[in-house]
Amino acid sequence: MTLGPLGVALVCLAGAGELRSAQTPRLGTIDFPTSGAPAAQAPFLRGVLLLHSFEYQDALQAFREAQRIDSGFALAYWGEALAYTHPIWNEQDQNAARAALQRLGPTREARRAKAPTPREKAYLDAVEALYGAGSKTQRDTAYALAMERLVARFGADREAKVFYALSLLGLSQGVRDTATYLRAAAIVEPVFRDNPNHPGAAHVLIHCYDDPIHAPLGLAAARAYSKIAPDAAHAQHMTTHIFLALGMWDEVVSQNEIASGQNRAAWGPHHYTAWLGYGYLQQGRYGDALRHLDLMHQNMNQARRGRAVLAQMRADYVMNAERWDCPCLRWSIDLAGVRARDAALDLFIAGLSALKRGDRAGAEHGLADLVALNRNRAPPDPGQERDQVPDILQKELQALLRQAGGAGGAGGVPADAVALMQEATALEDAMPVEFGPPADVKPAHELLGEMLLQAGRAGEAQVEFARALAHAPKRALSLLGLGRAAAAAGDRNTAASAYRELREMWHRADPSLPGLAEAARFLATR
Repeated sequence: MTLGPLGVALVCLAGAGELRSAQTPRLGTIDFPTSGAPAAQAPFLRGVLLLHSFEYQDALQAFREAQRIDSGFALAYWGEALAYTHPIWNEQDQNAARAALQRLGPTREARRAKAPTPREKAYLDAVEALYGAGSKTQRDTAYALAMERLVARFGADREAKVFYALSLLGLSQGVRDTATYLRAAAIVEPVFRDNPNHPGAAHVLIHCYDDPIHAPLGLAAARAYSKIAPDAAHAQHMTTHIFLALGMWDEVVSQNEIASGQNRAAWGPHHYTAWLGYGYLQQGRYGDALRHLDLMHQNMNQARRGRAVLAQMRADYVMNAERWDCPCLRWSIDLAGVRARDAALDLFIAGLSALKRGDRAGAEHGLADLVALNRNRAPPDPGQERDQVPDILQKELQALLRQAGGAGGAGGVPADAVALMQEATALEDAMPVEFGPPADVKPAHELLGEMLLQAGRAGEAQVEFARALAHAPKRALSLLGLGRAAAAAGDRNTAASAYRELREMWHRADPSLPGLAEAARFLATR
């Protein structure tokens, strides 16, 4: 039986009053006619809606429920197979996807025969290409081309357009390619315009515009997405990709609190809670940030990659609160088997904190470990670039040790320390844009600005803080540095603007924050 477009839309209207029982999640509205049995339509559509919000485990359950109701429902197996690829995260379980397709039929031809319409056959053809022969890069490309053909043939199919756009985002294997992302945005913008309650269109647009330059273009989608799919935790978090890129810290905090769940005591260290902790720090709520970090430590084994995320959160707290003697530095966190980036970040924050406490030997030990880690790193996978974050962290710690140990000459900072920091900023500038809190925990331009300001080179420092803010808008330490540097350079208008913005951001800050009093004192002289 074929369910017409109107029937499909009515089945999946998440907020449609009498059509929605108390158990039906609110996930948005789509129009996806298929030939499955009527009773299988609702779980199938729920699976597609969950796919659009990257709630992959729940999507798998929904598609399997549709298969249980209608064992010959070809697109229910298509949906399950597709849920094993996570394009933005560069994750794919090829074996599980092939096993799902095998349950539909033993061969590609047998499976295709169970899709009764040309359109449904085209969807199956696309997912067959995704899990066919070749490397992941080759298969991702073949899938994108198949989706492009599907869109060309069935131009009214909004779901095809959204999945095609998402396939384009997966072509760069987890690395942001701005031109491709903007191409994908052009595909889904009309879908979002025609159906403002479409979760996939809003979600993909947020990813497409997820950088400080393009983030304003994604603000409408970000504000809409949490309301489109209020029962998808990822939808609540995802809005903050745009909010963080614009320095909207109140929204970053409120949405990640919602995304993390109602049972605060059960929160563990993961993507949402890490962004939440960073948001607290940018608000100047260091007390709340520390309590949050302590809770993550208690629950560090409750989340996938919990130990690595906890170490990242610890580094963010120590760096942004400048708590170089924080008891959290004495926590023993087993980082065996983590990414080189995670291990490097932990070594860096330990070495930097030791240096700030006057323990030069401890800092040099941390640097030696960091150098050894970088020297022994495995080469990147074919088609991938070397992760520059550990290299940046090494140069930063080397520069700080040089600054602490040598006379700076006329400029007040050793030339080799400046040279190392210029190398670090060049590496940082060349990295593809990454969403979220700074991957290197201490942005290189911000650190160079602090070093130059300490050396009395206020004009140069002001330039570096401005560059740091271009990468991470409204980052508190960069704003504070800009205010100080501009004031020292005699640029009182820029200083006043920076201090004013900082004070507005810190409207919920700990009252004892020194930077808060500093901003108030400067602005009182205006």
